[in-house]
This record gives sequence, C-alpha cells and structure tokens, in this order.
Amino acid sequence: MALFSSPFTPEPPYTHGQPGRTGILLCNLGTPDAPTPAALRTYLAQFLSDERVVEIPKFIWKIILHGIILRVRPKKSAAKYASIWTPEGSPLKVWTEKQAAMLRGWLGERGHPVLVRYAMRYGNPSIASQLDALKAEGATRVLILPAYPQYSATTTASAFDAVYEWAAHTRAVPELRFVNRYHDHPGYIEALVQRVRKHWQDHGRPDQLVMSFHGVPERTLQLGDMYHCECHKTARLLADRLGLAKDRYKLTFQSRFGKAKWLEPYTEPTLRALGAAGVKRVDVLCPGFTSDCLETLEEIAMECQHAFIESGGTEFSYIPCLNDSAPWITALAEVAIQHLQGWPTQTPVDDAALAASRARALAQGASQ
Repeated sequence: MALFSSPFTPEPPYTHGQPGRTGILLCNLGTPDAPTPAALRTYLAQFLSDERVVEIPKFIWKIILHGIILRVRPKKSAAKYASIWTPEGSPLKVWTEKQAAMLRGWLGERGHPVLVRYAMRYGNPSIASQLDALKAEGATRVLILPAYPQYSATTTASAFDAVYEWAAHTRAVPELRFVNRYHDHPGYIEALVQRVRKHWQDHGRPDQLVMSFHGVPERTLQLGDMYHCECHKTARLLADRLGLAKDRYKLTFQSRFGKAKWLEPYTEPTLRALGAAGVKRVDVLCPGFTSDCLETLEEIAMECQHAFIESGGTEFSYIPCLNDSAPWITALAEVAIQHLQGWPTQTPVDDAALAASRARALAQGASQ
C-alpha cells in the first residue's frame, strides 16, 4: 500500500538546464464533438453546470438541468448544429484552429517563434489538456488569450477558472499571464471596419447596420460585470470609423436563455420591429464573436433573417465574423505581443552554445 498519494498530475520529462519556452493558449467557448443528441447532452451538461454561466442555487439548478433541460434540449440543439456543420467539423473549432495556426505563423515570421495552441472551455480540446501539451513542449511561460474581445465573467473569467483549476493540480506551474479584454484595441476595430467595408463594397450599403452581441442576464451588469459597457464602446468605435450616424445603426443582444431579463434590446425583436417599420434592408454583424459558430450561422443568418423578412423586410445580409481574415490575425498578434512584453520569445539557445558564444566574445575583447 502506498504511504502517500499526490493530488498532482504527472509532470512531463524534464532535463535540468533546458531552456524554457514561451507559449500562447487561444481559448474559445466550446463546441460538441458531433451534431448528435448524445454529444449535445455531454456538451450542455458541462456548459450549463458552470456556476459562472448559471448563477442559480446549485441544488435547484441541478434538478432543473438534469430533470428537464438535458432531457429536452439536446435533440433540438443537435438539429441546429447539424444545419451548420461542415465536412471538417464544427465551424467554431475549424476557425479557432486556423486562427491558432495563423497566429503562430505570423509571430514566427516576425521573430517570435512561440508555441501556440488552442483550447475550448467546454468540449475538446480542453484547456487542461492543451496546457499539459504546452508544458510537454517545454513551455515555462504561458499567455492565456481568450477569443472574447469584451470581458465577461461568464466567458473570460470562466476560462481563467479552468486555468486555475489546472494549476491547482500541477506541481511545476508555469508563469501565467491573462488577457482580460481588447474590445477597443485599434487593430481589432480596424479588422471589423475592413470586414464591413469589404461587404459593402461587394453588396452595397444597408438601410440599417445591426451589431448583435451575445447576451447575458441584466443582473450581471448590476453586480459589476463591465461586459455591457465594453460592447457599447466597441459599437461606438466601429460606427465612428465607418462614419455612421446614430440613426443608421443599432446595438442589440442575442441568445437569450430562460425567463430572466437579459441585456436589451434583444436582436430578433429589434429586427422584427425594423421590418414592420418599413426598413427594407439590414446588415447584421456580430462583433463579439471572432469565429462563426451556431449563434451566428444559425441564430442570426437563418432564424433572424426569417424573422426580418416575415415582418416586412426585403433584404437581409449577415456579415461573417473575422474568422481567418488577415487584419484579424494581425490584430490578434498585436494583442499577444503587447502582453508578451518582457518574456523571451526568440528561439531558445541551449546553455552550452550560449556559454561558448560568451567565451568567444570575452576572448575577442581581451585580444583587442
């Protein structure tokens, strides 16, 4: 019988003196592994069990979640996911994986050959598994970079929780840094501007531009979450750069869940009202989503389009997310470099080579 048990996971092999590396973990919300009820049940159970997402007394919510929601919602959600699934898999995962690869390439070409991986807060690959992978690759410094430009406890802080939980069971914890927000970063705003202008160049301007952000319960604002304010600042900066008057755009919130009051105005009712008021054409952009996903491709591009047309509108156009656009990858790299300041990001040099280089320099200096 073992005398001791350890709460820590086994460490990867380590050689004393090996140079540490710098890594980046790009974190997105998550996705089921497949568009099936079984996969959705697993995914939703993890997602909706997060106390950052649902702030209801745990024992009450557990009854509701397992007694009602997980019996009914997986089948409905699976059908929605099936409508946007691609041959490569979930759009959210496909785009996030591409962003991580392009970010690694962009940084490497500019002299920062850091390790870059991506992870999902819910689903696969998990944050813990990707942090383990970065450690196995020699990372002793890791920047946690959420795919959420606007900070929210329901998203950003939840991703950080997963990192803290991993660290609590890790013996040799790497240096960690966290990016909280970049909702007003010039590069991010410019990437949005270029996305909209390109769409308008190809399709013409709409009567109204609707900027739809993911909703959260209004209670979170009252309790001090700054998400609402940061969404408004992003929208204002974008509108200013596009030269839009206040009556030519609207900010709305989508994806309401449950009966509680969420941040208003809601996206679908706003689009219905615009259609009923005689507005013929609207364009909808989702600035808070950096990768297209269920909420943009199904909820906005399908459901909200139907709502607008049914209410009297004539033309509805969804402007895709930033995805793998060059301005967005550039902005993401700029955010990363800003937060990597002070950490070595060059190709590591082993101690023996470094010592030999120093000895040569000293010898040359002594001979002069």
